[in-house]
Amino acid sequence: MPRKVLVLNATYEPINVCSFKRALVLVLKEKAEVVASGPHTLRSERFCFDSPLVVRLKYYVKVPRGERRRISRRAVLARDGYSCQYCGSTRHLTMDHVVPRSRGGDTSWENIVTSCAPCNLRKGSKLPHEIGMVLQTKPKPPSLTDFLVASPIIPESWQPYLEQAVA
Repeated sequence: MPRKVLVLNATYEPINVCSFKRALVLVLKEKAEVVASGPHTLRSERFCFDSPLVVRLKYYVKVPRGERRRISRRAVLARDGYSCQYCGSTRHLTMDHVVPRSRGGDTSWENIVTSCAPCNLRKGSKLPHEIGMVLQTKPKPPSLTDFLVASPIIPESWQPYLEQAVA
């Protein structure tokens, strides 16, 4: 059974990813409806319905657009493809400030990258070019998909809704 469920606003705009249990509560309390369901059927004494993969809220939730998305380890890892931005490793991942905080670097999407522990230790409080390290990609704020889903594998049932959000 799926662990995560995509939550859509009343306008079919993706706004969150929640646990299967939370999605089930939203449906049972009639705050949301199942838009896409999985092959499993949930049964109780009084109810029988398909397991939700995508739910849509029955009311519109205003999502602030002017605010920047909060930086989280999960979103940084997803944005960088779960690999070190210096060597490409996918093991022992951490977050690294490109311009170290000790040298005036800030905590922003443009200054934080995914780094493996050995590269992070090697870089220390130096700038990448000072010790011959090169970033594979320039850091930037994550896409809506990276930010919401933050998972290396996106379920097929979510694709149509995420594609609409990007378009």
